[in-house]
Amino acid sequence: MTIDEVHAAAVAVGDTWELLLVNDLRRTRLVQYAGASGDFNPVHSDDVNAREVAGLPGVFAHGMLTMGMTGRVVTDVFGVARVEHFGGRFTAQVWPGDTLIARATVDAINVDERGSAAQLSIATVNQHGVEVLRGRAVVRLPH
Repeated sequence: MTIDEVHAAAVAVGDTWELLLVNDLRRTRLVQYAGASGDFNPVHSDDVNAREVAGLPGVFAHGMLTMGMTGRVVTDVFGVARVEHFGGRFTAQVWPGDTLIARATVDAINVDERGSAAQLSIATVNQHGVEVLRGRAVVRLPH
């Protein structure tokens, strides 16, 4: 159920939503994202480069792929048009095979001349419970 189906008064501080973003992230998705974004850095597609040049255990996901997938926990609940701010920082790398779950929690509801807005904290974790992204969002609530 999206927030469009619920009156703003139904949203309360402490409300939390979780969303499975990806189960077993495949290398194919990394290559698809590289093509869509134009980010062809070889650390995301070439194991030899990732290991020998960057000193990593292998390829890893683009940060903005993780960010884009994470945004769904906000847009799936509140809708794209209601998002006023969305940002975050990467706290750990995402590897092929990872499963990611995002969580958004209402930290505050503010009222101004345009109505109500919810401030959200956002966290995405992998299958080991390791946080890979921490962020914030502000969404406008319906009247």
